[in-house]
Amino acid sequence: MTQELVLDNNTESAKELARWLYIFHGICLVFSLGALSWLPLIVNYLKRGEVRGTWLETHHRWQIRSFWWYLFWMFAGGLLWVTVIGIPVAFLVWTLAWIWKAYRIIKGFIDLNDNKAMPA
Repeated sequence: MTQELVLDNNTESAKELARWLYIFHGICLVFSLGALSWLPLIVNYLKRGEVRGTWLETHHRWQIRSFWWYLFWMFAGGLLWVTVIGIPVAFLVWTLAWIWKAYRIIKGFIDLNDNKAMPA
């Protein structure tokens, strides 16, 4: 017999918001290569305080960190782009950064659906 985690209405509502934020981050990644991810990022920052101290806070932190690290690696690729020799490396960095962020969005979404906190 499995024991099911029971969520109250506030937690369920916060979980649903986190789910939609994962979806919006994913849509931004696919259709704008992450350039529009600052929109769901703002919501992450605004709503993070409402779930402080809960397992849902880890999902907001996961999404926020994913955005900033992705931005860092895209910027690093841009710096490599300015050198002719760095152009192939820039494409590699950008591709790996995109795959990494896609992985984090998918992993976070799956763990959220399983009511799991994200690692620190």
